[in-house]
Amino acid sequence: MENKMIGIVGGVGSYAGIDLIKKIYDLTGATSDEEHLPISMLSVPHKVTDRTKFLLGDTTINPGIAIAEIIDSLLSNGSNIIGIPCNTAHAKPIFDLIKARIPENCVLVHLVEEVGLHLSTQYPEIKKVGVLGTTGTILAKVYPEILSKYGIEVIQPSEEIQNLFVHPSIYDATYGIKAFSNPVNIKATENLSMAATYLSRKGAQAIILGCTEIPLAIQYQEIESSLIIDATAVLAKALIRESKKQVAELA
Repeated sequence: MENKMIGIVGGVGSYAGIDLIKKIYDLTGATSDEEHLPISMLSVPHKVTDRTKFLLGDTTINPGIAIAEIIDSLLSNGSNIIGIPCNTAHAKPIFDLIKARIPENCVLVHLVEEVGLHLSTQYPEIKKVGVLGTTGTILAKVYPEILSKYGIEVIQPSEEIQNLFVHPSIYDATYGIKAFSNPVNIKATENLSMAATYLSRKGAQAIILGCTEIPLAIQYQEIESSLIIDATAVLAKALIRESKKQVAELA
């Protein structure tokens, strides 16, 4: 029985889609080419407006429109399990529009919900986490809203740290991860590490890398006493699970 094809919305950011595919391959446990899962990624970044700019009101074009169109193309190509490697795209004004525009039989994996499920099942002792993400993700309170359902408190960076260190480390054209993905500029890594340390010292038991660019810069397992949670890796595991689950249901 063939595994169902995983579809990935690329271009949001662009290198994050590549990172997600790599993590799916790393985590599948395949021992041959044939055992790897079928994956299709469509990356058309010029069609998807910036998620943070939309949430901040700098553009009126909802990026969910283009993302839903990309998902339709992936479905037409044989995918029926979809992942969006962009935390900010899971803010309600964007994600709800995507859900409304795609078929009901499409399995659209919710990245942030999966992080909550991962924490509650794998680390039930963790009740306070810090989140690093874009300003759009932080202001939309994507993580606090969802993780509160799991009894998890979320600490976010101060406005000063967010504006001076975290967001520029993602977006700045001279050193940000979107401009320098491989290798990541050392300034971005240092800034994000400092922000993670700030959250740890505020009492975060775990630091969620809540922007899919950030795992490209921070790859270690702990910072001070806080566990690092790579949201992209969590999404990869969820997509693998859904692919194998569909095979089991059809067997």
